[in-house]
Amino acid sequence: MKLATIKDGSRDGRLVVVSRDLKQAVKPCHVTTLQAALDDWDSAKPDLEELYGRLNAGEVKEAFDFDQVACESPLPRAYQWADGSAYVNHVELVRKARNAEMPETFWTDPLMYQGGSDTFLGPRDKIKMASEDYGIDMEAEVAVITGDVPMGATPEMAEKEIRLLMTVNDVSLRNLIPGELAKGFGFFQSKPSSAFSPVAVTPDELGDKWDGKKVFLPLVTHLNDTVLGKPDCGVDMVFDFPTLVAHAAKTRPLAAGAIVGSGTISNVDETTGSSCLAEVRMLEIIADGAPKTPFMRFGDTVTIEMFDEAGASIFGQIHQEVEKYEL
Repeated sequence: MKLATIKDGSRDGRLVVVSRDLKQAVKPCHVTTLQAALDDWDSAKPDLEELYGRLNAGEVKEAFDFDQVACESPLPRAYQWADGSAYVNHVELVRKARNAEMPETFWTDPLMYQGGSDTFLGPRDKIKMASEDYGIDMEAEVAVITGDVPMGATPEMAEKEIRLLMTVNDVSLRNLIPGELAKGFGFFQSKPSSAFSPVAVTPDELGDKWDGKKVFLPLVTHLNDTVLGKPDCGVDMVFDFPTLVAHAAKTRPLAAGAIVGSGTISNVDETTGSSCLAEVRMLEIIADGAPKTPFMRFGDTVTIEMFDEAGASIFGQIHQEVEKYEL
């Protein structure tokens, strides 16, 4: 099943069921927002699935053309946005570039930060920043949306609460990060609003490319018209999604609608490219002693998309332009 939220002038938008080919959509009558569906998932899901089946069969008179440009993120705001760093290769490169040792615990205990979740960007919304000096970067990721996860849940328990998957552009301001982390209190200004794919999908939409823990497909990122990377999300993922969700729930319950991200997709095989400019620059530092690739500038675009083996888009396309912000 594929679900999206279209802009309707309200804070939480209007839930729509989207056809598998992303061409048609319909507004369900019994539930109007994705958060409401997640709050009562056991009741809402069967009716949404029945509508999805009829939509794919061409049996819904109320169907209309699905426009990805009109989408909010599937959850325009959420109770929780916790982003992990499941690809330790990415972390290792960051530290290697500045000649820092990586603690052994990074291989056994996930890194995770709590992001702002009150103002997500839509998948086609512009990334508005006051200055290019912030070091504007994309981070292409996958995320899951959970049901209610009890505090202290095991990974096995957490796996059963994974409701939906999305792709992510976790925007980062690289030149603000060092100063914030030096304070010893984590990210805040350096992590502005993130954007999520037009569509959130139930795990069964991925077929055998989802094993209950990882997505085994490449995530393709373009900077302007150039492919930046297409690493496989299932390769080199040290901490799978049930582990990340359980980590987030160690000392608190997670409410239905909590979003947990994978962190920047990164493969050890450098021929697959990178999912962020920071990693590109790290590899340049390691190879040549200095970075040569700049961070994003006003007018640059980033595109993030995942395709199935037949070449069809699964989640739709994140496509954003960087624009100067004027108060």
